[in-house]
Amino acid sequence: MSSIFETSATSAIPISFVTKSGWDAFREALPQAQRQFATASNFMAKPGAYLALPAPDGAIAQVLFGIEDDGAKSRDLFRPGSLPGLLPPGTYRFANAPHDARLAALAFALGSYRFARYRKADSPDVRLVPPDGVDAAEITRIADAAMLARDLVNTPSNDMGPEELAAAAQELASAYGASFKCIVGDDLKTQNFPLIHAVGMASTRAPRLIDISWGDPGHPKVTLVGKGVCFDTGGLDLKPSSGMLIMKKDMGGAANVLALARMVMDAKLKVRLRVLIPAVENAVAGNAFRPLDIFPSRKGITVEIGNTDAEGRLVLADALALADEETPDLLIDLGTLTGAARVALGPDLPPFYTNDEALAADVARCAAGENDPLWRMPLWPPYDSWLDSKTADINNAPSNGFAGSITCALFLQRFVAQARSWLHVDIYAWTPSAKPARPEGGECQAARALYKLLSERYA
Repeated sequence: MSSIFETSATSAIPISFVTKSGWDAFREALPQAQRQFATASNFMAKPGAYLALPAPDGAIAQVLFGIEDDGAKSRDLFRPGSLPGLLPPGTYRFANAPHDARLAALAFALGSYRFARYRKADSPDVRLVPPDGVDAAEITRIADAAMLARDLVNTPSNDMGPEELAAAAQELASAYGASFKCIVGDDLKTQNFPLIHAVGMASTRAPRLIDISWGDPGHPKVTLVGKGVCFDTGGLDLKPSSGMLIMKKDMGGAANVLALARMVMDAKLKVRLRVLIPAVENAVAGNAFRPLDIFPSRKGITVEIGNTDAEGRLVLADALALADEETPDLLIDLGTLTGAARVALGPDLPPFYTNDEALAADVARCAAGENDPLWRMPLWPPYDSWLDSKTADINNAPSNGFAGSITCALFLQRFVAQARSWLHVDIYAWTPSAKPARPEGGECQAARALYKLLSERYA
């Protein structure tokens, strides 16, 4: 995992953060040769601009890196995450403070990520001396978990089916002394998980329910549920080919739940943690579930299938019902669920839903503080009637096309009754185009913000 941090500051190359408004004064304070080099290079301290200044012996004397002015309307606190892709091999240190030294160090670590399972990664050996006052162990914990999520999402579905996802979960559980159980195939029907079985039964790779438990049973119960659809064709309501291109990421909820669980266990938070992941492949075959089929659920609610491409909420429903039976203090589910969330808020800003006002405020605050953005959306009661079915208790996909992310959340809410507090997050788990600290591909979303929340409550 991450080994970005270097404990010794000896001979570390300084990185100086500069702004456009402060650049003239900073330049005038440079040694004459470096000042002339910066002028000849036309360095203007724009955000993201990079320049290595030479020492008299030809080595790097210091690195200049542009960040936003303090008064800028928007500042990318992860801007320093570009540095690992710019710097030559070596050990570096921050010569002055960026806008947030802790987030800058985390961005540096996250920016060092490369997915190297199938080809050698072209990544130089760049290390950072942790800034004063920054907990390098905590940053490493978060970065390593985020890289786990990215690796799982980036792995193509031929190597990341339900069985492989379960193996990754079991490996994580074993590493932290957690218990691991898995219900596979037809045992899902006999043990009353009919919706998980229905979604996964058409695949040659058996569906399963992953169940991890960790921590002191006397501590507050925190249960995490992650959507683990390892590939989504859309089922008989088949996606177009363009819609399937990144459907390997449809287990992003599971990947991020495992990342969050890793942080919690590694930090030894005082919780009784449970992780539930329904792992399936939504495939097309003669025995695939069909539009207007009706299935029971673990909770006893009968569900009419309005659309087979709304499968994520089905598998989550059974898992949430199981989680709810324990009356957890906090029940959180993550899933890559609706295109409507992306239309409303784009790929970088997942919506979250809860009726717990104190929890909502804490989530929003932690998301802002961790630069892991989330935006609250309403569990709007008048739309609940859109889920009505003429032949079953509920339909999984209203036909009117409105408020898709909200109606998905309302559907899931039907399966949560006893949990003291419930939070639903509709993530994307993917970065469409590279940004500082966020390379294109699988992404860890919401997990850092939720870890901050849990750390505050259960440290």
